[in-house]
Amino acid sequence: MNQVELQSTRFRAALIAWYRLDGRILPWRTTADPYRILVSEMMLQQTQVVTVLRYYDRWFQLFPTLESLAHADESDVLHAWQGLGYYSRARHLHQCARWVVEHCGGKLPCDIKSLLELPGIGRYTAGAVASFAFNLPAPILDANVIRVLARLVNLETPIDREPGKSTLWELAEHLVRGPEPGTFNSALMELGALVCTPRAPACERCPVKTYCRASHPQNIPRKSVRAEVVRRQENYRWIRRGDQILLRKCAGPRWKGMWTLPLADEIQNDEVPVFEMRHSVTRFVIHLKVFSGRAPAVLAPDNSYHRVKDIPDLPMPTPHRRSVDVLLGGR
Repeated sequence: MNQVELQSTRFRAALIAWYRLDGRILPWRTTADPYRILVSEMMLQQTQVVTVLRYYDRWFQLFPTLESLAHADESDVLHAWQGLGYYSRARHLHQCARWVVEHCGGKLPCDIKSLLELPGIGRYTAGAVASFAFNLPAPILDANVIRVLARLVNLETPIDREPGKSTLWELAEHLVRGPEPGTFNSALMELGALVCTPRAPACERCPVKTYCRASHPQNIPRKSVRAEVVRRQENYRWIRRGDQILLRKCAGPRWKGMWTLPLADEIQNDEVPVFEMRHSVTRFVIHLKVFSGRAPAVLAPDNSYHRVKDIPDLPMPTPHRRSVDVLLGGR
């Protein structure tokens, strides 16, 4: 065994030993069910663990199997995802379930190549399913793992472009080779979540600090210059007719298949919004304003009235759900 392999073996052993003692017990870590692991990985993309925990068990009450998800209506899938944001993940998960039922007999494949052929499955998700469900030595790179590995080798090049990306994938692929690859990947992620944090990393209690080359870990990983934040205003109408509210079904791609308030094409200078809020989507900061309006003589093709009592069952983006709840007086 050469020195590099010896270091890798000791690093893996130290990290896994720490994880067994200090790692959190999370529901997706106590199962080898590929479907449950796939759902968790899709939910955890760009979403904090504490948020996902509120949705995870409820998801399986609605869609207990891959087959049940495949046969579900997209509207029900989006409604179940409501509040997690980035709704393309829900659509990809739904499309993936349908593909697996139609082409794979309802069972997720175990090899990376086949997983990558599924709709909406990228290299990270394929690696996560392969390692966590099938215990295969598949590399993964999420935000936590990227941070840990970049600091481990003191990577100075930006991680969001080449050659930084390739360097990290190669390192992840090298380190995952060995016993218990799924446990090792979980340990890497947990180290980034609990110890090797973005700000003020707890280096003094890091179980693998002797292997880390970063002299100033708080400055790593590095990224290329971020795009400037874009501020945008979006105007909508609040149109109520008795116990019904006018809504618009989005064609996408941002909120495809979901219901929002109808767009306000023209706003008069003297109009005052009845509701407003700000929210962020990637690099956009959106100032959402809702103005009272009159019922149109002719409905647009994507607009329709809905009874107030039926609105909780419709899939709606969180900003519009909040708008409606406030304007209905919290109902």
